[in-house]
Amino acid sequence: MKVIVTVHAKQRLYEERQRGIRVEDIVRAAKQIPGNVPIATRFRGFLSVSGRTFDIVAKDIAQGRLVITVIGK
Repeated sequence: MKVIVTVHAKQRLYEERQRGIRVEDIVRAAKQIPGNVPIATRFRGFLSVSGRTFDIVAKDIAQGRLVITVIGK
């Protein structure tokens, strides 16, 4: 499945709360979500390589899985 990370989600990675989370971590997390996600849904409890816990908001679209935003813990 193709994972599309929005510009908004990439920009949030530079904020203090999301430090240590990389785009690769987001893509890996989005691929772990099973099934179809027809509406934007928050998925909790993913772990980045650096050890930071984060949530993502994702939705399935025709082109693949769209990651709308990332929320660091």
